[in-house]
Amino acid sequence: MSGVVIRPLRFAANVKAMQAFLEELGLRARIESERGGWAVLSAGRGAVSLHDAATSDNGSPAGHTTLTFEAADVDALKVTLENAGYDDATIFDEAFGRVLSAAGPDGTKLWIDERNPDLYGYKVHETRPDERWSVTPCLLGADQAAWERLLDVLGTDQRVHFGAGPEFAIRLELTTTEDLADVERRLADYRVSRVGNRLEIVDPDGQTVVVHG
Repeated sequence: MSGVVIRPLRFAANVKAMQAFLEELGLRARIESERGGWAVLSAGRGAVSLHDAATSDNGSPAGHTTLTFEAADVDALKVTLENAGYDDATIFDEAFGRVLSAAGPDGTKLWIDERNPDLYGYKVHETRPDERWSVTPCLLGADQAAWERLLDVLGTDQRVHFGAGPEFAIRLELTTTEDLADVERRLADYRVSRVGNRLEIVDPDGQTVVVHG
């Protein structure tokens, strides 16, 4: 995995239940905390991270999704951001590794985790992601031009969607080349609606996840 990866972060009421749901869709677990409460699942493009809402330091409620990223080299990325005018870009250390942060559009804080080679305390899975699936989150109520400029600066090749909303929010969305009828059959234990060429699914946190065909 190279470059900057878009990796929405979901604060979940039950990480295991949310992980099982995403795996049922087509994502594959890449990293899990040995103590539970954290997991990263990969698609052919992009990833989704899960954090136990009950142990979150920032008090995010279950079902809340934020937009985060991961990168191989945050030092080089800091220079790129500064050259593009993001002059408050800062690198600091967290318990899980190094993080690059800067002010993002819509009053958000940009959060980019550096891929950490030291995975002590984590289980790593060598399974191959399903190339038919991509993580393509929807930015609701967003300043589209500002976000498109930022994504261009970051150099990610992933797509995002934009939608209307009263305030800025992130909705978890995925895109697949797998037949949606097959996906729908696999999700018999979840509430699924077919709307044209997409599925709307109620996930274990009670949030709607959209899968585009």
